[in-house]
Amino acid sequence: MKSLFISGLLALVGTLVSANDAFNNVTPVKTYKPIGDHNPLNVMKYSADPGVMVYDDTVYVYGTNDGIVELLGEKPSENEYSLIHTINVMSSKDLVNWVDHGTIPSAGKDGAASWAENSWAPAAAHKKINGKEKFFLYFANSGNGIGVLSSDSPTGPFEDPIGGPLVSFDSPNCKDIVWLFDPAVFVDDDGTGYLYFGGGIPEGGDEAPKTFRAVKLGDDMISLATEPVIIDAPWGFEDSGMHKAGDTYYYTYCTNWNEASPFHQARIGLMTSDSPLGPFKFEDTIFNNPGEFFEKYGNNHHTVVPFHDKWYIFYHTEWLNLQSFGEALGYRTTHVNELPFVDGKFLNATGTLKGVPQLFNVDAFTEQPAALVAWAAGTSTNGLGHTTVSYNKGEWTGVSNVDFADGADTIIISASSKNGAVIKITVDDIDGEVLGYVTVPANGDELENITSDIIPVKGVKNLFFLASDDVTIDTWKFIKSDEANTQSAEQSAEEPSTDLEDDNEESNEEPINNTENPANNAEEPKKKVVIKKVKKCIVKNKN
Repeated sequence: MKSLFISGLLALVGTLVSANDAFNNVTPVKTYKPIGDHNPLNVMKYSADPGVMVYDDTVYVYGTNDGIVELLGEKPSENEYSLIHTINVMSSKDLVNWVDHGTIPSAGKDGAASWAENSWAPAAAHKKINGKEKFFLYFANSGNGIGVLSSDSPTGPFEDPIGGPLVSFDSPNCKDIVWLFDPAVFVDDDGTGYLYFGGGIPEGGDEAPKTFRAVKLGDDMISLATEPVIIDAPWGFEDSGMHKAGDTYYYTYCTNWNEASPFHQARIGLMTSDSPLGPFKFEDTIFNNPGEFFEKYGNNHHTVVPFHDKWYIFYHTEWLNLQSFGEALGYRTTHVNELPFVDGKFLNATGTLKGVPQLFNVDAFTEQPAALVAWAAGTSTNGLGHTTVSYNKGEWTGVSNVDFADGADTIIISASSKNGAVIKITVDDIDGEVLGYVTVPANGDELENITSDIIPVKGVKNLFFLASDDVTIDTWKFIKSDEANTQSAEQSAEEPSTDLEDDNEESNEEPINNTENPANNAEEPKKKVVIKKVKKCIVKNKN
C-alpha cells in the first residue's frame, strides 16, 4: 500500500506540473492591498458613505456606488457624483472576508425609485412587521430629499413602497435645511424607528448651523410619525449617525471645515442624550478626518455599530484612488477600525490599513461563495444577492484564514468558461504553495461542479484562486481527506455522547455558513448537475 501511495502522489505531482503549463505566460494582476491588510474592505469597487446594518450575526455594508475599479481605467475624470443610480452591498461574518452581493438599482429610470435623480449615502435597518422581517434602505436624492426602499431580503430586490420622497423640503420644519441628505436610521429596543438627516451651513451659521433633523418613524418604517426636530450640533456639516450603548443615545455627525472651530477639518463629533430625539449634549470627537491617516483630506462619512462585544466605526477614504491614479479624484472606498469604548466612554478611533482582526475562521468544508473575498485583483461580480465572480487571465481572489482542520485533499468548484480555463489554487499568498489545479472545460456560461484532487493541506491558511483565462466561479468547498475522515469517525465512536457538547463549549465563534444567510434567498444561477471527477490518484493505507 505504501508503494501505491507514493506512486499515486507522484502521479498527482505529474498532473500538477502539466496543469502548471497553462500559467507559463500568466502574471498575477497587481493589487494595492497587501496580503495581511484588511482595509479597504473591497478593492474592486469604489463604495462610499457606508451605511451599516447588523442582522443575523452578519454585518451588511451599503454604499454609494462610486464605480467599478477596473472599468474606470488608469485615469478617469474627477468624480462629480451626479449620476449615481445604484447602491453597493456587501456582507461579512468575520469583518475581513466580504461577500460582494452586487449593486442595487435604486434611482434613475432603471432604479426602484425612478423619481430620484441620485442615490447617495444609504442607511439600512431591519424590523419585523406583521410577523415578517423587512429590510429598509434610506437614501439621499442628491441634496433634495430622502427616499426609502423596502425588501424581504437584506440584498434585495428592493422596491419603492411610497413612490416619492419620504422627506422633502415641504416636510414640516425642513424648509430651512441647506442640504436635505445623508440619512441615518436607528431602531430602538422597543422596535420604534427613528430617522436623522440634513446638513449644510446657512450664511453666517458655521458655529450653530441647526440644519440637522431627527424624526420618529411610523410603525411601517416608511412614514413619519412626528414632526422633525432640530439637532443643535456645534459646527455641524453633514453625515448623521445614531447608536445606543446602555441607556444612552449617541448622535454622531461630521463637523465643518471652519478653522475657527476647535475641531475643524471635518471630524466625527459625538453628542449624548437620554432620548433618541434629544436634546443632545456635545461630548467630544471620536474620529479625525481620514486625511490624517491616509494622505488625502475629504468629506468624512461614517457609521458606528456594535458587533460581537466590540464597537466599530466604518468610514470611507480616497486612499485607493490615490494609489491607482496617482492623485485623488473623488473615488472612495470603505474601511473599518475598532472604536474604543472604555469605562462607558467612546474614545478616538485610529484609521489604519491593517484594519481589524478576523473574528472567525472560514470553514473549508462548507460551500462558500466565490464572492467571499479578503484580497482581489481585476475580478468583477455578477448578479444581485447571490453573485458569481468573473476572472480574466491573471486575475485572482484571496480568502483569509480558511480552516482545513485535520486535512483536505479534494476541492469542488462550481465554474464556467466560454473557451476553457485552469484555476490555480495556492495557499499563504498568490505566489505561495500550489495545492492543485482545476480544469474548467469550454462550457459557455453553464456552471459545472468540478471535483479535483489537491496536495493534502491542513490547519488555517490564506487561500487563493488564480485564473489562466476567462472563467466564472460560483462556489467552492473542500472535502476532508480520507485520513481526517477516519480520525473523525474513530473519535466519534470513542466519545459518542460528548462530541457535540465539547464543540459547543470550545468556542462560540461559528465558521461562516452562508447557506443560513437570507441574502442567499435570491435566485441562484442555473447550475448543470454534472460532477466532473478527475481520477483519484492517491491511495491511502487504512490498514
